[in-house]
Amino acid sequence: MSEELFVDPQWVAQHLDDDGVVLLDARAAKDYWAGHLPGARPFDANLLSYPDSTAAGLAALVNQHAGLFSLLGLSGTEHVVVYEDRWDTRAARAAWLLAYLGQERVAVLDGGLHAASGVAGLSLTRDAPAYRPRPYVARPRVSLAIGVDELRQRLGSDGLRILDTRRAGEYYGEEKRARRSGAIPGALHREHARNIDERGRAKAAADIRKEYESLGLRADDEIVVYCGGGPRAAHTLWALRAAGYTHVRNYAGAWNEWGNREDLPIVTPKPAAAA
Repeated sequence: MSEELFVDPQWVAQHLDDDGVVLLDARAAKDYWAGHLPGARPFDANLLSYPDSTAAGLAALVNQHAGLFSLLGLSGTEHVVVYEDRWDTRAARAAWLLAYLGQERVAVLDGGLHAASGVAGLSLTRDAPAYRPRPYVARPRVSLAIGVDELRQRLGSDGLRILDTRRAGEYYGEEKRARRSGAIPGALHREHARNIDERGRAKAAADIRKEYESLGLRADDEIVVYCGGGPRAAHTLWALRAAGYTHVRNYAGAWNEWGNREDLPIVTPKPAAAA
């Protein structure tokens, strides 16, 4: 897969008529039909949830999204650019899903529609683009996802680092978003929102890397990221890869799975001030 993880609005404007480039709008349907970039196809990245990351659950995720991408007229060979209002979790989840299923080239429009506002050629339209279904052959990349069984087996093993990307209240068990609250044992914490600057764009790669290095994460670590349902972890996965971390995997079941299964271990970390 291409390592061009972000593109800017000028790049998009220059490639609007390129048959090999497909824009996907990752917002909710109502937002898409209120106005989208010319030629963009609608894909609500939060439409389906998969709190089952067993082998069967991951297979269902792959098969159902391969069907959706086929209906969107993708084959897997296009250069897909996903966007939303800014660089946020819907675009990140869409990008991760495409990358995981084996899409050859996937990028995110940095800053989203806010950044594209006023750029020549990128005025919003309500016109529906024309496209036909195409066969989509999924080639899942295990390097981009991890299931519950492997994660449970490898907890505490050398070389595996776990990163919780949820809000602090969720990590410390103060917000209960599942049957149980807390965190996966050994998980470090850094909220996904800290990857974004005040304009809604990705922070500079060097700055992102510096912040993760301060947590003790090295570029050669195998890092598992997770959140409540997948989008925030996908956002951090994309940011880490852009910052030079090459082995990052999204725990696909997320806390929706881990926190609702009584057979999986949890911890309740204490805030530093109260430790």
